[in-house]
Amino acid sequence: MSSPAYQQMAAELRSAIEDGTYPPGSALPKIVDLAQQYGVAKQTAREALAELESEGLIDVTRRRGTIVRTRPVRRRLTRSRQIYRDERGYYFDPAAQPWTALEPPTVTWAPAPHDIAALLGLPEGQERQDVLLRDRVMGEAATSTPMQLATSYLPGSVARGTRLAEKDTGPGGIYDLLEHTGHRPLSWTEAVSARMPTPTESERLHLPRGVPLLRILRTTTGPDGTVLEISDTRMSAETFEIGYNLTRHTSAQQT
Repeated sequence: MSSPAYQQMAAELRSAIEDGTYPPGSALPKIVDLAQQYGVAKQTAREALAELESEGLIDVTRRRGTIVRTRPVRRRLTRSRQIYRDERGYYFDPAAQPWTALEPPTVTWAPAPHDIAALLGLPEGQERQDVLLRDRVMGEAATSTPMQLATSYLPGSVARGTRLAEKDTGPGGIYDLLEHTGHRPLSWTEAVSARMPTPTESERLHLPRGVPLLRILRTTTGPDGTVLEISDTRMSAETFEIGYNLTRHTSAQQT
């Protein structure tokens, strides 16, 4: 069963925004032009734009038309965290440690989204196209309940021709493979943000309409500072929150 016309149109426009065809701050064509371009009624075009607006990708105004949203530069607030390890390898959150992959990972070679390519340090051109994507759905095995989507992006210069590109990476996962191939010790940084989910993300995580995603971007670097992987983890912001223990700085000690 095919998707409604407005969802198909929205998917194509979403891809055009993500790949930079319509960069931040640019205007989409007028409703009448979009309807003619996609061979749909003007109402269908309006519904497609309403879906993109609900996802936070565009702003629709009477005076300026339909504008691709420019995301503000975020200020990072750093909180202390720890890296853990068990028999399966490294993990980053004790609460999520019991979760497992609910289905075999999807492993593909594809262009990196603009924000991921920037974090990987990839310029425009062929390098941005040569990226390995490892996509996983993680959750509770006993109930088959999906808890998070996790996508790893590895540059081709690191992953091509290695076991990193296989579905089964063996004990310890990709981080053990990276360290065993000369990138020891690995280091990590994280940034936490939020955005509205795509329809596919909502479906895979069983999200009600209007529930945003909590997004954690983790950057893996080698000892020389080279970025080796970006992990993009998404989960329901209605279900989860990020919490940290706070400790007193010396400036806040009681006297």
